[in-house]
Parts: sequence; structure tokens; C-alpha cells
Amino acid sequence: MVSIGRPGLHSRFVVTTATNGFIGNLHHFGLTNTLAAPSPGSPLIPELLYSFYQMMFCGVTGALVVGAVAERGRVLPAMVFVFFWATIVYCPLACWVWNVNGWAFNYGVLDYAGGGPVEIGSGMSALAYSWVLGRRHERMMLNFRPHNVSLVTLGTIFLWFGWLGFNGGSSFGANLRATIACWNSCLTAMFAAMTWCLLDFRLAKKWSMVGWCSGTISGLVAATPASGFIPPWASIVLGVVTGICCNFATKVKFLVGIDDSLDVFAEHAVGGMVGLIFNALFAANYIIGLDGVNNGLFPGGWVDHHYAQLYIQIAYVVATTAYSFVVSAILAKLIDMVPGLHLRASEEAELMGMDDDQLGEFAYDYVEVRRDFLAWTPAKEEPVANGHRIIPQHGIEEHQNLANTTGYSPPATSQLEVEQEKIGASVRAPGKEQAAETAVESGDNSKPASKGSS
Repeated sequence: MVSIGRPGLHSRFVVTTATNGFIGNLHHFGLTNTLAAPSPGSPLIPELLYSFYQMMFCGVTGALVVGAVAERGRVLPAMVFVFFWATIVYCPLACWVWNVNGWAFNYGVLDYAGGGPVEIGSGMSALAYSWVLGRRHERMMLNFRPHNVSLVTLGTIFLWFGWLGFNGGSSFGANLRATIACWNSCLTAMFAAMTWCLLDFRLAKKWSMVGWCSGTISGLVAATPASGFIPPWASIVLGVVTGICCNFATKVKFLVGIDDSLDVFAEHAVGGMVGLIFNALFAANYIIGLDGVNNGLFPGGWVDHHYAQLYIQIAYVVATTAYSFVVSAILAKLIDMVPGLHLRASEEAELMGMDDDQLGEFAYDYVEVRRDFLAWTPAKEEPVANGHRIIPQHGIEEHQNLANTTGYSPPATSQLEVEQEKIGASVRAPGKEQAAETAVESGDNSKPASKGSS
């Protein structure tokens, strides 16, 4: 949806000839009047290339917001939401800080590669969408864990690689500032990952790979607004602080009762806020001037004795946070009220899974066929292992109810099976199997002898 709307509306609502300071105009609608003229980002970059680069920013941010629909949201309403969200939420945020006439730009805000539009915008919008969408059913959260840690790790590595283009490319040239931005991105990510792992280790006494990935992403997020402003030594401090703040921010969703399923708020909104505040403290004007274009244009932060930068950054954080959350929540609620565009899938669809209900295809078909196998399999027809019947001990009860639509449960074929089911015996619990057999034997011995017995 972003790629469709971006050339027509979105690219021209961000950085254009408009002078109102809040949103662009339609002077370049449909990429008209857009070719080789110097772009607002840099006189060295033509407008056509700059527009394409900005489309990537908007597309990534929209993808982050859609993380809010995980496991319970419908696809079509989410697509409609993203189109309008990109127009009335993302584009104004980007116009504020990247348009030379934007109010944040003229106010002196330091936001290198999108701490406001990309990170806070996505985190707060995802939180708002999750709020309107509602929480997942608690019974669906039993035994909840990442489905494939290898893919989580691989995706994090790809993101890290792409983020170097995201942050390094925001210097609009192969210059020293781009190099510094790449260095800062890596340093912040590395130290945030180590910090996150240590915080998780104190509780679980395990070195979590998912924790490492979460910390890495939070560090890259914080580096987005800061990597082109602060020196490398400050990036190490930024990484440690970000790892701590974002790790503890994952608990916020439990405090406010909003089911942010992918922790977009904790990692992106909070990480973006931390990076923006660090610009007020550690931004150095000599770093900014390394691109050969912005020499002496920005005063830096506290390290350059520009103490007013702190309240400038805080005001920008508050403005982007409030605007993105409120407008996104209103937009999501309005779309949810349109017939046929209700955001949430049915309860039965949630039990079946969004892959099945919304897409009709699965990442791993054999997993879907075998998922909760013991819960789906009728008790009488369960497989046998080493002569012992396997007793269901896990799975979601509703799955079994969906499969057994008549509500009829086949009776156990023997007293032993009844006793095994009563105490939860299986081949995985030989002690309980022995207890079931003992109970049956003792029950038989206690029965009075029949009249025909001798």
C-alpha cells in the first residue's frame, strides 16, 4: 500500500515546496516536476532519487506498525489503515523534521535518520492499533514462545546489514559522516545486545539468542536518530542505556493492559526516544560537518555547551509521541467502524491461526498439519508407542473442540486406560504409568470373588 501511494501522495507530503511547516503540498503529485533538481535532503542528491529513498523509509515504518496485528488482526483492514496512516501520520512527522520549512527543523531539532517519524511514529502507532484491536485470548498464550529462533536470528542479521544503509545512507554520500554513522550503529547495537542478554540472564540464567536479537534491534533503533550526530564513544553509552530502557519497557504493556504482541513500542518508540535525548547531550557539531555540507549549521548538544538543546529534543519527543498515538488510534477506530473492515478476526479464526484464516497457506505445512496433534486426535484413535497409548498432555482445548464438533468423546476401552487418563500417564511419564497399573491391580484384588470362582 505504501509503494502504491508513495509516488502519488506520500512523497510530496513530506519534503516539498510547502511553507506551512506541518505537511507538504501537491506540487510534485505523481512525481511531476521531479527529476534532477537538488533534493531537500542534500544538494548532491537529485529529487527523484531522494523520493525513492524516502519511500523506503515510509515502507519500513509501515511494516513495523503492522506488527501490531499479529495473531488476531485481519489483513484487508490493516492495508487500508497503512495507506491512510502513511498519509496523515507518517508524512506530517517526516515533514516536521526533514522539510527545511518544517517547524521541528526550524526549531533546531536534531533527528538524523528518523527517530521521530520512523521509530516513535511506528512504536506509538502500533501501540494505538493494538489498543483498538484488543488483547489476544489468554488461552492462546499458553506455552507461548518464538516459533523459529533460527529465522529470528537470520532476520536480525539482515536487518543489521540493511540498517547500515538506512543510517549510513542518511548522510547522502560516501563521506566521513556516513562512515561515522555506520560505526555508531554497530557500536550501539553491540552494546545494547550485550546489555539485554545480561538483563535476561539475571532472571533465566540462560544466554538467550532471542534476547540478543531484541537488544541488537533496540540498539539500531536508538542509533537511527543519533548515529550521525554523536561521537563513537557516546554510542557505547547509548547502547548500554538503550538496552536497559528497552528491556524494562517490555513490561509497560502489562501495566497499561495493551497487547503489543511484537513489543514495537518497547523497542522502537522507547529506543527512538532514548536516541533523541542522547542527541541533546552528546551531539557534536564536528561530527555533523563531516558530510562536507552541514558545516557549522547545527550547534550540537551539551558537549558543545548548547544546553537549550535538551528541551528542544524533549518537546519534539512529546509532540511526535502524542500526535502519532492519538491520530493512529482515531484512524484505527474509524476503519473498524466501517462495515466489512473490522480490524479483528473472529475467535474461531484466531484458534485456527491467521495463516489459515487470512492467507490460506503456511510457512511450514507439516507444522500446521501436526500442530497440537495430541489435542486434535480423538482419544480412542491415538497412536501407540512401544505398546503404550499416548495420552494428550498439551495443546489448546479449543482445537480439540473444533475437531470434535459433535461433542462426543470415545469411551476408554479398558479400566487401565481410564486410570491412565485420570492421572495423566503416558510413555513420557513411566512413573505415572506404573501407578495407573498398580491402581487397577489393587482395584481388581479388592473386588469380591464371583460365585463361580473357586
